[in-house]
Amino acid sequence: MNLEDIGYNSIINKSVLDSGLDKSTIGRVIAVFRDMYLVKTDSDELKTTITGNLQNTIEEKSELPIIGDWVCFNKYDDKNAFIIQILPRNNFIERRSIGKVTNKQAIAANIDFGFIVEAATENFNINRIERYLSICNSANVNPIILLTKIDLISEKELVKIINDLQKRIDSVPIFPINNIKNIGIEELKSSLIKGKTYCLLGLSGVGKSTLLNILADKNVMKTREISRRTNKGLHTTSHREMFFLKSGVIIIDNPGMREVGITDSTEGIEITFEKIYELAEKCRFSDCTHTHEGGCAVLAAVEEGPIDKTTYGNYIKMMKEQSHFHTSLVEKRRHDKTFSKMIKGVMKNKKLENK
Repeated sequence: MNLEDIGYNSIINKSVLDSGLDKSTIGRVIAVFRDMYLVKTDSDELKTTITGNLQNTIEEKSELPIIGDWVCFNKYDDKNAFIIQILPRNNFIERRSIGKVTNKQAIAANIDFGFIVEAATENFNINRIERYLSICNSANVNPIILLTKIDLISEKELVKIINDLQKRIDSVPIFPINNIKNIGIEELKSSLIKGKTYCLLGLSGVGKSTLLNILADKNVMKTREISRRTNKGLHTTSHREMFFLKSGVIIIDNPGMREVGITDSTEGIEITFEKIYELAEKCRFSDCTHTHEGGCAVLAAVEEGPIDKTTYGNYIKMMKEQSHFHTSLVEKRRHDKTFSKMIKGVMKNKKLENK
């Protein structure tokens, strides 16, 4: 296996050349376990940690190595090394950390496609899919919607779900699949591109790990049978890990997300709700909030039917969440800056007293 087999391309190569790095010291993070990172090279897998110098340059957790990162390392024996540099990311998927108003959680880096996995059961939720779409669009990751567990609903119900999706979401591929009976699996396999990196996104129990096993043609992830009470798989991925299929496709499996929190990026929301943003240009007021103003083209479209009311409601909710996150982040940075000045002042006074 060479570096190209694990996703190395011209963009990464340019970063290596621009940084004057030795290609033989380059690898990709394929698993993360707290403070330890498993790095795959063209010939080996190394257990790594980051150096103290690198740690001191990191200001936010999102800057720590994440799965998919390309890194430069120094070996200290055959199987262990220190990460001394993280190469610039082409992109990375992030969300708001659970329970943390101003913290972001980086999920995976250097991703080409995002598999948004949603079970076609009673828990099916288009609003949630739009959230995943916004996360993918913010990171410039191509989204693909995978509808799993279609055997648990009728053909009529499936048709309705697909129609509802197509009404609200344009130009995103949709694959209805049944992991157990392999329905839709061959169509999905034939669409995958060798050398590209795909990231699985979705709640726990929607069938991500079972799907990965089928695509890999072997049991790379342990799974258990579906719970009769919840219709959810009993297996839960505990960490992020990268897998290399025989076809040359690269897939990242993720722990199921309990929350799909939006950060301060508006670009992803703009792309996801493109129709609303196009209409917004026709509003009477340039600063229209699309909530109560007269002459609002968006509200008119909601009232007259071109914009689905549920889509509009989800858009407003996500925009408020994004605005709240941004405001909280600005306040936190202002507070941290003030606190830092105070500490420097105290230290300066102590030095003067000791003279």
